[in-house]
Amino acid sequence: MAANVNNSTNEQPETGITPGGTSGAFRDVLSKDHARRGKPPLHFADMSDDERIAKAKEIGLPKFRVKQLANHYYGHFDIDAEEFSDFPAARRADAAETFFPELIHEVTRQVADEGATIKTLWRLFDGSLIESVLMRYPTRTTLCISSQVGCGMGCPFCATGQLGLTRNMSAGEIVEQVRVAAKAMRDGDVAGGPGRLSNIVFMGMGEPMGNYRSVLSAVRQISAMPPEGFGISARNVTVSTVGVVPGIRKLAAEGIPVRLAVSLHAPSDELRDELVPMNKRFNTTQVLDAAHDYYLATKRRVSIEYALMRGINDQAEHARLLAKRLNHYGDDWAHVNPIPLNPIEGSKWTASKPEDERRFLQILRNAGITATLRDTRGQDIDGACGQLAAKERD
Repeated sequence: MAANVNNSTNEQPETGITPGGTSGAFRDVLSKDHARRGKPPLHFADMSDDERIAKAKEIGLPKFRVKQLANHYYGHFDIDAEEFSDFPAARRADAAETFFPELIHEVTRQVADEGATIKTLWRLFDGSLIESVLMRYPTRTTLCISSQVGCGMGCPFCATGQLGLTRNMSAGEIVEQVRVAAKAMRDGDVAGGPGRLSNIVFMGMGEPMGNYRSVLSAVRQISAMPPEGFGISARNVTVSTVGVVPGIRKLAAEGIPVRLAVSLHAPSDELRDELVPMNKRFNTTQVLDAAHDYYLATKRRVSIEYALMRGINDQAEHARLLAKRLNHYGDDWAHVNPIPLNPIEGSKWTASKPEDERRFLQILRNAGITATLRDTRGQDIDGACGQLAAKERD
């Protein structure tokens, strides 16, 4: 097993404050609950291989037991050590307590699309709330996961952005969302019968690049083959960002062929300054340059996410400028995902008219840009893009 897959407990957790967050033009928007509440319980998914072996030794288990635990966790999605028949009965409780503390606890589950879309509200060790959304399609099943409690990016049209940033999530808290969903698919707990979780998108709560270390650890565990990971191809993992340029460049250097998604939402700095506050720190030119460099380094086309807002960024002039900005680089490097804006409570921002959506798409396609209108699954349960607010409901 690879010793460098996970976070080391000797490393201090990143703060989540983006580069320039303590000085310069942009600072993370912090929630009223932002505070150091202590670290989440240390989980198997947070430990390096050496740390797992050391922990096993502390409770009197030999080295080979660690691989057995990894097979159960990554290969079978199991954490109930009392049911591990290949494990000594007298040590099962110790193993469960040492390696598999509960990190996420289901609070509520909402179902849409005849059971094919499931949004789950999770409570973390400190009472924080996060959400994940499982979406089953005819040819794939995608899980949208959270990487932070809240979000500090402050985009005014996004429910999560209005929460502010409470804290980063640990690698274990991120990975557990995946394990639970993979187990549910395997066990046939999702409409359509038994199946396989095939795609992961870091498009839930939080800015993944603001929690880079934990996100990267989670990506490695998601994509490694059992018993080192869940065996979901890195090519089926998407990491999104509003444009944290240092994070994009770090990810490009990792050599992991995940897809990068950039939430652009506007083709000019003047408009993007209003819609995406991070643009005041890293402007559209810096973001697009970094995204194109990511394409050159990985040979993976970059997804350009673009929430269409009525009368704000959805006019023909915006589509033409977006096409010009993308075609500036001279190769077929980007795929644009226009997203009909999902309404959030109390927002002045509204979805584009259907005819404006069609015109926007056609202008991009006429300019040689590949573009696909994003599906808005889960809108009726506030589970679509930009709607995750982690509210408890009756």
